[in-house]
Amino acid sequence: MPTRHTPESLLIADTPAAILEWAARHIEHVGIHQGRRLFAGPGRTATLPCWPRGALEVAAGHGRGAAGRTYDWDRINHARDQAFGLLAETLTGHPIEADEPASAKALHREVIDRWSAEPGRTAADAAHAFRTAAARAAHALF
Repeated sequence: MPTRHTPESLLIADTPAAILEWAARHIEHVGIHQGRRLFAGPGRTATLPCWPRGALEVAAGHGRGAAGRTYDWDRINHARDQAFGLLAETLTGHPIEADEPASAKALHREVIDRWSAEPGRTAADAAHAFRTAAARAAHALF
């Protein structure tokens, strides 16, 4: 049975590469919506906008856990944070340094949000960036 890359899927990716690939397929499905239309579009969730950071969160299971099913949230959240870092570094073309892990997380999200908000940004652009970062993740040692 093929993996369904939709908010309704019970499958939650737990590696950076899998999260990035899942997010690429998700953003291709829902598109990118900017400005007032941020929460518009098919496949969006009640709390996450249809844009790259939202796609990463959905891919990492935000709002998708099934009742009665157990998930290794520590592993998933760690992989999600690594995926954010890889994507941010892919978008900037260089490592993003910070003194503390919390600061690094904030910087990664800021880089992704700025990139996402650029006028004319497309779902294809985002999917390409996700897949480029996923390829890097496949070769990274965490």
